[in-house]
Amino acid sequence: MGESTARTESDLEMRSVYSAADLQGFDAQARLGEPGSYPYTRGVYPTMYTGRPWTMRQYAGFGTATESNERYKQLVAAGTGGLSVAFDLPTQMGYDSDAPLASGEVGKVGVAIDSVDDMRVLFDGLPLGDISTSMTINAPASTLLLMYQLVAAEQGVDSKQLAGTIQNDVLKEYIARGTYIYPPQESLRLISDIFAYCSKEMPRWNTISISGYHMAEAGATPAQEVAFTLANAKEYVKAAHAAGLDVDTFAPRLSFFFVARTTLLEEVAKFRAARRIWARIMKEEFGAQKPKSQMLRFHTQTAGVQLTAQQPEVNLVRVSLQGLAAVLGGTQSLHTNSFDEAIALPTQKAARLALRTQQVIAYETDVCKTVDPFAGSYVVESLTNDLEDKIMELIQAVDDKGGAAAAIEQGFQKQEIERSAYEQQLKIDSGERIVVGLNKYQIEEDEKYVPLKVDPAIEAEQHERLEKLRSTRDNAKVEQALGEVKRAAEGKDNLLYPMKEALAANATGGEVSNALRDVWGMYTPVDAF
Repeated sequence: MGESTARTESDLEMRSVYSAADLQGFDAQARLGEPGSYPYTRGVYPTMYTGRPWTMRQYAGFGTATESNERYKQLVAAGTGGLSVAFDLPTQMGYDSDAPLASGEVGKVGVAIDSVDDMRVLFDGLPLGDISTSMTINAPASTLLLMYQLVAAEQGVDSKQLAGTIQNDVLKEYIARGTYIYPPQESLRLISDIFAYCSKEMPRWNTISISGYHMAEAGATPAQEVAFTLANAKEYVKAAHAAGLDVDTFAPRLSFFFVARTTLLEEVAKFRAARRIWARIMKEEFGAQKPKSQMLRFHTQTAGVQLTAQQPEVNLVRVSLQGLAAVLGGTQSLHTNSFDEAIALPTQKAARLALRTQQVIAYETDVCKTVDPFAGSYVVESLTNDLEDKIMELIQAVDDKGGAAAAIEQGFQKQEIERSAYEQQLKIDSGERIVVGLNKYQIEEDEKYVPLKVDPAIEAEQHERLEKLRSTRDNAKVEQALGEVKRAAEGKDNLLYPMKEALAANATGGEVSNALRDVWGMYTPVDAF
């Protein structure tokens, strides 16, 4: 019988049968190494999950800081190992809740954080010295990080003990998501300042989570997801180097963020290829000497775009497979989506079920009993090699255009992802690609689902909080502090120090962002002309 072939998500050949012949000439020692050793194909730590499982995070945040605080306490009680904060769109765009552009969006897709006072309420009763907090924030990442640091100081926590991550990956916003504020070069300057600030003030903090997740959600293939993410990472390293930072002082705190799809075998291969490529880039292109500078450490979230509003309970199966793919691929932390996220914000029960999914994988299966379970698999090793080649081709294409920032200005990555998204949708529409419950195995919906809804009154509540803040603070002190932020933006001093002083004086996040807008302006994408 002849072999049949199919195509992977990255449009690579996938044969029905693999054998030892597919790995002929493969130098396993050089390209795999041992777990915890260069090039880290088999994992960044020697023992991986045999010592302890990955960090189980649940991404949450909605409405007011008080409501989100209640959800965080519920998640901690349910056994989550780390918090992951979702911010509303005004916060992500650097606007206060009472800004005209914030109307109708306050608290909708995340929590509204306008000031240090809101951050204080968000983490009330949660010991910041003992938990790890991830914040999904990009353009205003420095502002939210400084608010967090100020609240921790009020709790008596030394900044050098704080652990967590800010996403802080603005380049992918220009490519796939859109919550950018400033032009690319100014954004890169701000990110370099964060690297320098945290290396001195918050050495345990992961200063950036370079993200492929959002590109994947926009339609990027697995190969595009990794290639464009690593190309962005190279741009950040080059910007930091140009600012005078030594690679081994900041590279150990770089982290990454990827998606996990239902195509389990390709996803496992993707994660393994990504580790190998990044290790080689850091060692050979940037001369990184420390092993931690060469390690690709990453957080994973299951694929929100693959969830369906039709028969939402089927999403529990999808999320279980996606979570398993992330674990078999060697993730350092994981968020599993709730089954109802295609309909509305997750209910408390759905969020708990999503966390229980991770706990079942960790404690009721045997995947944590051995390191890199798929090592030596004919199919996974072959797919890893094929993906490595495809990813390197795409990285080279970005380099040929002058690097990630220059390619963004030319619209390259965005166009490639949009083309892939269109092709995927055509396959779903034609039935070539089956989505259970959507284009096959449909049923007449007869079950009633009650989604979680955000009270629209919270917008007025945030307005009142801001009005009270502005009427009781020392406004002359705030204006002086914001003037110092502008002077730093016009020059070359590290911006985070004057920004921290402004926030400590009760300047709002929107006011700090506006100070930078006044100096740097706002970015207009190339395809908007």
